[in-house]
Amino acid sequence: MSRAVGAGGYTAGELMVACAAREIRDGEVVFVGMRLPLLAFALAKRTHAPRAVGLFENGIVRDSAAVTVLYTMGDGGNVAGALWCTRMTDVMALLHQGAVDVGFIGGAQIDRFGNLNTSYVSAGLPGRHPDEPSRAERGTGGPTAGCASGDERNAGERYRFGMKLPGSGGAADIAALAGRLLVIMQHERRRFTHRVDYVTSPGYGDGGDWRARVGLPRGGPAAAITTLGVLRFRPDTREAYLASHHPGTSVAEVRANTGWDLLMEEEVGETPPPTPEELRIIREYDPDGFWTR
Repeated sequence: MSRAVGAGGYTAGELMVACAAREIRDGEVVFVGMRLPLLAFALAKRTHAPRAVGLFENGIVRDSAAVTVLYTMGDGGNVAGALWCTRMTDVMALLHQGAVDVGFIGGAQIDRFGNLNTSYVSAGLPGRHPDEPSRAERGTGGPTAGCASGDERNAGERYRFGMKLPGSGGAADIAALAGRLLVIMQHERRRFTHRVDYVTSPGYGDGGDWRARVGLPRGGPAAAITTLGVLRFRPDTREAYLASHHPGTSVAEVRANTGWDLLMEEEVGETPPPTPEELRIIREYDPDGFWTR
């Protein structure tokens, strides 16, 4: 995330922060998350969304941006001036009650319907076509959170030769219960895969009305903000499409780094770059580029 893009000399990380902040609406309750969302929430508060309220998984609730650089959500600068410092269970309860308008998460893998994997990356099972449903999917009409995309009988062998990832944390709750979901990820072909190896955090399952069919009461991915562009999701099929590519990239580069035949907006333009004011605020909160370079 270190390369400079555009004539303004900003980094891809700074552009992603600006894109993420623009997705936050004034007055919304935001489940903030770590890394770039820390900056995005502060930027939104300082610009177009002064009445937004931030929830942090460790139990902090803020109605003002922190005044210091944050390296973790538990830093003193995030505690000082907080509206409420409580338990994790209390902020997760707000999520379950439907009080959260938008939440940020990331992932090791994402597929064309916005399902995310932070549990396992496998070596793959030979002989299975990417379009072939798993046994779990055949039984439920779509991928199930906590289910591998390969045949469950081979799950132990599959993962023994793969890599165990950190797991869900609160991501599955955010993906299932926030009013809408914003995904921030590095855009690489190995991450943007036709079908995730494991559904940790549900997006739109196998598309269409899948969330309603499995009983998820609200939400779903609104955008995936990547190092190459911004993807959104069609309202009917719920499949991802490229809405814009970042300055210094191209549609061809985005498609080459996506593991499926990515749909396109009718006219894919460039992502609007950060304004001078947005860059000033981002660099005020990240002066050494700890998160954005």
